[in-house]
Amino acid sequence: MKSLLIVTALIEAATGLALLLSPSLPVSLLLGSSLDAPAALTVGRVAGAALLALGVACWLARDDVESHAAQGLVAAMLLYNIAAVLLLASAGIGSGLRGVELWPAVVLHAALAIWCIACLRSELQGGNVL
Repeated sequence: MKSLLIVTALIEAATGLALLLSPSLPVSLLLGSSLDAPAALTVGRVAGAALLALGVACWLARDDVESHAAQGLVAAMLLYNIAAVLLLASAGIGSGLRGVELWPAVVLHAALAIWCIACLRSELQGGNVL
């Protein structure tokens, strides 16, 4: 679980910082569309703050993987990753959005969701997954 928390911390904190600093760039790479309206920029920055917070929480929990709080964090990450897969795939298939990072992001979030499931199952069985 420690490796999952570290990887998630790095990915989500970096993405969160990018969205906070310049939301149009990561959105353009992800969806192939720009954020032109001030409201869209604000929502992008709020999403960036949320991802940065998730990254910080994962980083701080990395040395406390035996706690119920860490397991709760991984369960929350599982929910987030499943939602990200569904929302991004829907954007690509249903809305026709096409950024160069869209499908790699779908695959990444699917892999992270599977990793979350493996960690949670391992914790229930008393074992360790990376």
